[in-house]
Amino acid sequence: MSLRQRLVQLVGSLQDPQKVARFQRLCGVEAPVSRTATAAADPREDEKAEAPLAGESRRRERQLGASGGPPPPESDRNQCPAKPGGGGAPNGVRNGRATELGPASQRRAGVLRRNSLTGEEGQLAHVSNMPLYYLFCFGTELGNELFYILFFPFWIWNLDALVGRRLVVIWVLAMYLGQCTKDIIRWPRPASPPVVKLEVFYNSEYSMPSTHAMSGTAIPISMILLTYGRWQYPLIYGLILIPCWCSLVCLSRIYMGMHSILDVIAGFVYTILILAIFYPFVDLIDNFNQTHKYAPLIIIGLHLALGIFSFTLDTWSTSRGDTAEILGSGAGIACGSHFTYKMGLILDPPLDILPLPRHPISVTLFGKAILRILVGMLFVLVVRDIMKRITIPLACKIFNIPCDDVRKARQHMEVELPYRYLTYGMVGFSITFFVPYIFFFIGIS
Repeated sequence: MSLRQRLVQLVGSLQDPQKVARFQRLCGVEAPVSRTATAAADPREDEKAEAPLAGESRRRERQLGASGGPPPPESDRNQCPAKPGGGGAPNGVRNGRATELGPASQRRAGVLRRNSLTGEEGQLAHVSNMPLYYLFCFGTELGNELFYILFFPFWIWNLDALVGRRLVVIWVLAMYLGQCTKDIIRWPRPASPPVVKLEVFYNSEYSMPSTHAMSGTAIPISMILLTYGRWQYPLIYGLILIPCWCSLVCLSRIYMGMHSILDVIAGFVYTILILAIFYPFVDLIDNFNQTHKYAPLIIIGLHLALGIFSFTLDTWSTSRGDTAEILGSGAGIACGSHFTYKMGLILDPPLDILPLPRHPISVTLFGKAILRILVGMLFVLVVRDIMKRITIPLACKIFNIPCDDVRKARQHMEVELPYRYLTYGMVGFSITFFVPYIFFFIGIS
């Protein structure tokens, strides 16, 4: 057997959905048994077991269908076509959603996340190992919006603004390249069955590579690279953090049924390659963002150009909105850091005092950190809500799209992209400019 044949065989083996299903079963996740078999044993018992978990979602689907709203998840809405020539698969292939339940004695996990655009929900499954279930739920959240909107501001407001800004640069670069690569390769998610889809929030995107794995690799490695030597701490801490963080995020995506083993391996290797090429330029990029006279115009123009390029790679899917959100956040944070630097609101410590000592945790220090998070996040969430209320109706009016149903309106690219880019651009700008100014004004800088 030639080397090429062996590589093809290895790739096929690592992409096999049966391996994902076996890992899920090893971790205590079982697909629901056939409804027919359960009903044959005791129809009334089947109905009693199914009602608490599945009844509500069925009622929602009937209501949506009756009111003319978005169709149920099994429809073809938001699916991208296969790659010409048979080299790909439809984006967001719907593999079905099992609502059948098994014996009542087993532990059950209901819906984890619901796709806010398509209405699709995760499968109901039997979960016998609840500690692993919650551990991998936490792991998958390390690559979701809630984590990002808390993690990056915490670094910028409380720990080290320089490290926070440069982490954002690396994150934007890795996530953008990952999303574009997905739309070039166009591989579908693992088939269900045999895989149990515990989460479908990103099911309408392609699968290769796993951007969760890329984020879960880029952030901890970059965090150690940026802080070691700048802060005083033993290197062993970083050598423990990196494999724990990375493996937790990668394994969580297999556990959730969202990625094959090959997807997460490719995401990990791809990120290492990106860091090897681009990390040496991170300092240069951050210094340019802060000090160059025309930095804001160049930042906005570059991020818009990257967005326009990526949006031509594929037809519309939720990944396009995610890409706009990533680029908008990166542009907003970079522009905010420029004006913050010009006004002297956040000054990086001089190089001659490095490495920075670890400050002892006191009640005052802890209290100020909590206050900054509460005040800052309240302002950021208000800004996000205001921008959402402005941008969606405005985009609908400009492009003559009905705005009665916001979720349905957001399924149009003309609405979703301006909403994501402008809203999260302003969120990023608030994080690095408006919020530090508020801290300075009320005396908690």
